[in-house]
Amino acid sequence: MAEGDGVANREIRVRLDRTASEGDVGALREWLAREQPLYVWASRGELAIEKRERSEVEPGSPMGFGDEIVVALIGAGASALFKELLQAVRYAVEAWRDNRRDVEDGEPPGVDVDGVDPDAR
Repeated sequence: MAEGDGVANREIRVRLDRTASEGDVGALREWLAREQPLYVWASRGELAIEKRERSEVEPGSPMGFGDEIVVALIGAGASALFKELLQAVRYAVEAWRDNRRDVEDGEPPGVDVDGVDPDAR
């Protein structure tokens, strides 16, 4: 089967707000890669966690604001896991924000977690 034939992309986009630094983007991506069950799914080849450049960035945005983290399910059976994955990503993001409060000064950046599942449309 060619890429894209019969397999819809199920992605979760994690976007930090304008207060985020480049370090915040990288730290959150690494946190997600180590978080259970995301780590397990990725190690089985069912999940990819990538940092991508956003397409709709406002002029004058701070460094790091133009990036987003994309958590993508891989494979035709991915639809059954999507809601579970979305919940796991939201939980992991909140855990990262709590941890950042403990290890750095100031409030952590706001984070938007948005799921894109073509089967849900």
